[in-house]
Amino acid sequence: MSFNNKTVFITGASRGIGKAIALKLAAEGANIVIAAKSTEENPKLGGTIYSAAEETEAAGGKALAVQTDIRFEEQIAAAVAQAVEKFGGIDIVINNASAIQLTNTEQTDTKRFDLIHSINVRGTFLVTKHCIPYLKKSPHAHILTLSPPINMQPKWLGAHVAYTISKFNMSMLAVGWAEEFKTARIASNTLWPRTTIATAAVKNLLGGQWLVDRSRTTYIIADAAYCILSKPSADCTGNNFIDEDVLRAEGITDFTKYAVIPGNDLQVDLFL
Repeated sequence: MSFNNKTVFITGASRGIGKAIALKLAAEGANIVIAAKSTEENPKLGGTIYSAAEETEAAGGKALAVQTDIRFEEQIAAAVAQAVEKFGGIDIVINNASAIQLTNTEQTDTKRFDLIHSINVRGTFLVTKHCIPYLKKSPHAHILTLSPPINMQPKWLGAHVAYTISKFNMSMLAVGWAEEFKTARIASNTLWPRTTIATAAVKNLLGGQWLVDRSRTTYIIADAAYCILSKPSADCTGNNFIDEDVLRAEGITDFTKYAVIPGNDLQVDLFL
């Protein structure tokens, strides 16, 4: 599968997992639409849509940086329109943008509840909705959503129910789209890591440097996404993928290179 001239619309691609996927696909010749909020760098987070675009083009692809807050439908529509105007269409949508909130019910402010659902659920839905007309025209249409397998055991819900249901809703959307757009040959899958991934969120919100040192790099997600998106859309849809499983199916069994510190014990992701 060649990604030459394939256009990939990625939310939250100014840093972290989204940017890693952008660079991986750019190296294969893809056009990358970086739809994210950051136009000025936050020292704690790093990266802007413009720096990500520069790195994307240096990696070998073409880039379009569009400031987009997916809480606002008019910004989504404008970003999609700009992508189509520049590249002629959209072949792949990657729903990566997400807000995290690991608090219990009493500790979750109403504004924060609304935020995580407006980004994780509503934003993911609206981004995909606006891209569907163009995906229907693509011979290699994929939707890939960064969300976990749905597991209704109470322990996954009890600790931080507001956040958990937002991520499970993303996965339910993905499964629903696989069925809804089966005849249109639009693939829809989810992807989630086996271990924690060394991102700014992990460092700043979850466990600091201790957890980063027990995590894998974003490259494992990028490689797994590449494998999924390389498959014919009619043959690969409706799956809740785990990064390790995707790579094992491709014959990769040594994951040492993905560890932040090879040899360290790895922290299993909170949803697994």
